[in-house]
Amino acid sequence: MAAESLVAHRGRILHCLGDPGEEADPAAVEYFSDGVLMVDAGRIVDLGPAASVLPKYPGDVTLTEHRGNLLIPGMIDCHVHYPQIDIIASCGDQLLDWLNHYTFPVESRFDDSDEALSVAEFFLDELLRNGTTTALVFATVHPQSVDAIFAAALKRNMRLAAGKVLMDRNCPEALQDDAASAYRDSRELLERWHGQGRLHYAITPRFAPTCSDAQLAAAGKLAAEFPETLVHTHLAENIDEVAWVADLFPASRSYLDVYKQAGLLRERSVFAHCLHLDEQDYVDLAAAGGAMAFCPTSNLFLGSGLFDLARARGHRIRVGLGTDVGGGTSLGMLRTMSEAYKVLQLNRQTLSSYRALFLVTLGAAEALYMDDRIGNFALGKDADFITLNYDSTPLMQRRLEHAEELTEELFVLIMLGDDRAISAAYVMGELAYSKE
Repeated sequence: MAAESLVAHRGRILHCLGDPGEEADPAAVEYFSDGVLMVDAGRIVDLGPAASVLPKYPGDVTLTEHRGNLLIPGMIDCHVHYPQIDIIASCGDQLLDWLNHYTFPVESRFDDSDEALSVAEFFLDELLRNGTTTALVFATVHPQSVDAIFAAALKRNMRLAAGKVLMDRNCPEALQDDAASAYRDSRELLERWHGQGRLHYAITPRFAPTCSDAQLAAAGKLAAEFPETLVHTHLAENIDEVAWVADLFPASRSYLDVYKQAGLLRERSVFAHCLHLDEQDYVDLAAAGGAMAFCPTSNLFLGSGLFDLARARGHRIRVGLGTDVGGGTSLGMLRTMSEAYKVLQLNRQTLSSYRALFLVTLGAAEALYMDDRIGNFALGKDADFITLNYDSTPLMQRRLEHAEELTEELFVLIMLGDDRAISAAYVMGELAYSKE
């Protein structure tokens, strides 16, 4: 490695080595109070205490100081709708009425490529401003909406997964495709974008009620032909939705079984919400290697229900957090972690600060099957990271003066933090956002 390409980032450094659990297992995290993250050509090449790392390298290595900041891996959003950024914080009813009143009308605008690109650019800038460097993203039924989000992500060198939404019934006619066009358009988009830069294609049936048997079969055919892609959809978010699925698919044992029969339950399948599942569903998800996206702000906002993290992790199901904007009320993963803590409190479960960090970094990377590339600071991984400012607000600064240990400091950052706490975001070692 050439000295001129090396950059040393010095500050407090924290990342997860595994799931810390409810008890905040200290062996599952690694922390350096004065650490150095060494980056070369966008990859992590060294990590450790500054006193032992810096002497190994030439004195002219570029050194970036992050004194007073905490460096953590870039945060990962496991479920979000970029076209819905303009309807965030829209007062409405529960899920099915909210879709008809807000979601479908706004998504109808994305047949306009210029509109789609404008929204995609704004959306990704907001992700970075909130410390999110990777996301699994819903587009719309329009192929140009997928082109727009991928083009904007490629320009920023972000790791991002997205796909064309598949809907052929129970939605406005202007937003419907059919099984043949869904397969054809998705395959063309997949072949154009998957593997370009750091982009991943996600086969994206919206949810079972808007997909006929033929539509789901077309999605399952794609999933079998391209096992390296993701599958991204919704599952058991709302009680009325679950009952509707039972009426629409009487031959299926459960909502999850609809996807299983179509070949959409497999590794790299990510199901948003997963609130109303039975024991067999948990067993099937675990056996297939599917993942859950826990979306607390959306679940509270739409009154959908409470996620059962203990049960999911007890079955060793991969779980990451998702904002689910626009049903969710913030693109910020700090706020999402805060709401996750409260949801689990209502479910008589505990979310430690370390485990919350895991769910937006390494745990989320595992859910997306990207943990070989992102999620923590293991050597060789992509240098996606952010810096958190302990002094971002007077209240946070004052509260942290009374924190006695790292777990408490991190908990305060999660509970009181928002986009003001994000000092900078780096993508492949390059500065992608700075508060300054």
